[in-house]
Amino acid sequence: MKTVIIIPARYGSSRLRGKPLYKILGREMVLRVADICSKVVGIKNLYIATDSKKISKVALTAGYKVVMTSSKCLTGTDRVAEAAMKIKSDIYINVQGDEPTINPIDIKNVIKAKVKNSKYVVCGYDKVHKFEDASSINLPKVVVNHKQELIYISRALVPSKKKGDLKVDYLKQVCIYAFNRDQLKKFNSRKKKSETEKIEDIEILRFFDLDIKIKMTRLHSNSVAVDVIEDVKKVEQLLKNEKKIY
Repeated sequence: MKTVIIIPARYGSSRLRGKPLYKILGREMVLRVADICSKVVGIKNLYIATDSKKISKVALTAGYKVVMTSSKCLTGTDRVAEAAMKIKSDIYINVQGDEPTINPIDIKNVIKAKVKNSKYVVCGYDKVHKFEDASSINLPKVVVNHKQELIYISRALVPSKKKGDLKVDYLKQVCIYAFNRDQLKKFNSRKKKSETEKIEDIEILRFFDLDIKIKMTRLHSNSVAVDVIEDVKKVEQLLKNEKKIY
């Protein structure tokens, strides 16, 4: 099955403007993500979707393909969906452009899970690590059932505990998604966020209103997303500690 990776990259991030072009150990963040993704599908099956001429220029200069998208895209998945309508493939992988420490093995595992579960949207998850703050609103937490299906995802601490002394091993979303063309077409056709999606500001929640189930695949990821400027130092330190720059 043909698989492409589309990296959505928006210049006007509300929390960190120009985020894709922030340099991580001297290389633009979106290029670091692209470097990792190219190891999985090759440069010919990799696209950066953006509405920014600045991002486009940096990507093209580095040898990567670019799909220009509307500045009105509501979310990264809307941007991926718009780009996907111009690209023929069986599987479309959305790798967020703010995950410069993502593990290529995790991307491969999401692809494998999608091949096995074609009717599902597939998303990665992992435990919340000790160096992460589970209560942070920048870290979406997931609740998964025994079938590895997503029950809910929230910026709040879920599942919530009634008894204060109860130990909860919180799980987090790892922002690698897998779709087929029809799923992306349905997602983009709404042209507005669902009510719960709007409240949580988590785009994958829109699939609940579309009656499309989400299969979660367990990853073993030390990836740190860059949401605010303080995260840049965390990512650089993680890369230095691992002595591995993707």
